[in-house]
Amino acid sequence: MDKNNSIRKVAILGGSRIPFCRVGTNYGETPVIDMMTASLNGLVDKYGLKGQTVGDVALGTVFYPPSEWNLARDAVLKSGLSRHSPGLGIQRACATSLDGAISVSNKIALGNIDVGIAGGVESMSNVTLFYGPQMSRRLVKSGQAKDWKTRLSAWKGFSLAELKPGTPATVEPSTGKSMGQHCEMMAQEWKITRQAQDELALASHQNGARAYKEGFYDDLIVSYNGAKKDNNLRDDTSMEKMAKLKTAFDRTPAGTLTAGNSSPFTDGAASVLLANDEWAKSHGLEVQAYLTAYETMAIDPKTEGLLMAPALAVPRMLKRAGLKLQDFDFYEIHEAFAAQVLCTLKAWETPDFCKRAGWDGALGSIDRAKLNVVGGSVALGHPFGATGARLLASAAKLLAKKGSGRALLSICTGGGMGTVAILER
Repeated sequence: MDKNNSIRKVAILGGSRIPFCRVGTNYGETPVIDMMTASLNGLVDKYGLKGQTVGDVALGTVFYPPSEWNLARDAVLKSGLSRHSPGLGIQRACATSLDGAISVSNKIALGNIDVGIAGGVESMSNVTLFYGPQMSRRLVKSGQAKDWKTRLSAWKGFSLAELKPGTPATVEPSTGKSMGQHCEMMAQEWKITRQAQDELALASHQNGARAYKEGFYDDLIVSYNGAKKDNNLRDDTSMEKMAKLKTAFDRTPAGTLTAGNSSPFTDGAASVLLANDEWAKSHGLEVQAYLTAYETMAIDPKTEGLLMAPALAVPRMLKRAGLKLQDFDFYEIHEAFAAQVLCTLKAWETPDFCKRAGWDGALGSIDRAKLNVVGGSVALGHPFGATGARLLASAAKLLAKKGSGRALLSICTGGGMGTVAILER
């Protein structure tokens, strides 16, 4: 606790990330530790942090490689930061790096630290293969054996089928369905059309392309492994091209989700620098925005719509903050699927839904011109562990460019959870 025993404001000073690249492209053989370190060093170079000690570095990924169980600390040790900077490994599915920023922010607000870093990484190109439990037990028993008879006994009854490897998958253990299947169910429940999804996806690409053209990402992205920009972004796509794509999760006439209106499997890393006002001032750094509120919520994945938790978390957060849904200049809503965003927007216009979160009536609609104005996950890509830091850095820079205002951040996650936050300047 600081000397005044008071809560300190938490400033977002800015972010740095490597380009987000589709699975199997630029980072196809790049370890997650190298990608994460590249993003960290982007912050080090941008903000003059070479050799400096920060209070905590909260980093995470969804699919941790066994060799990187201590990813955050290992990335710190490989970066230009002081080796006295601690590292904290985190994971909350797609909200991992946003929750990392919340963890760091709480420590800053309480005066326990003055400055910290949050971030995340994902490599869908290099997910770790694994054997089933029977094969794993055989390998352990054989490896621990002290004589050849015991070693041979471990393989009694062995079948070649046991050699078939498994890979991590984006399937909900509690339901056995993929996120895409769940979102297709949500789209049908909320009557979200294929055309509406394609229109939102097209806007995501157009906004991202315009942001690049205007130089918005020039100081947010560092080139890495031959990539200079997010390589899923399509500035030449159109409604006609999207309409030709086959549905991905429901091949019946009722299906609406396609590869074009869903976020792709992506590799990438992102990080963001947070501090109190005093630290920022003493280091000559501008405050872009302040993290002023957040909320995390969970729903029942089997009965309430897997990706709808943020839609309930927002009204609860707004009520505590004394704000309305329309009191924002920017809305950074993670586009896991275009349908998920549209279900959320429709839910906010539905009184009975909002009442479940303690709101009196509907939250209402938003100005769609303020939604994901520099591109969203459908266009830019979605490395699970890195998306939260991307949203934070983009929203903070948007507010800094405007000079004032508020931004609402919303991320749905696996397991029926969601994390939302408010930035203000």
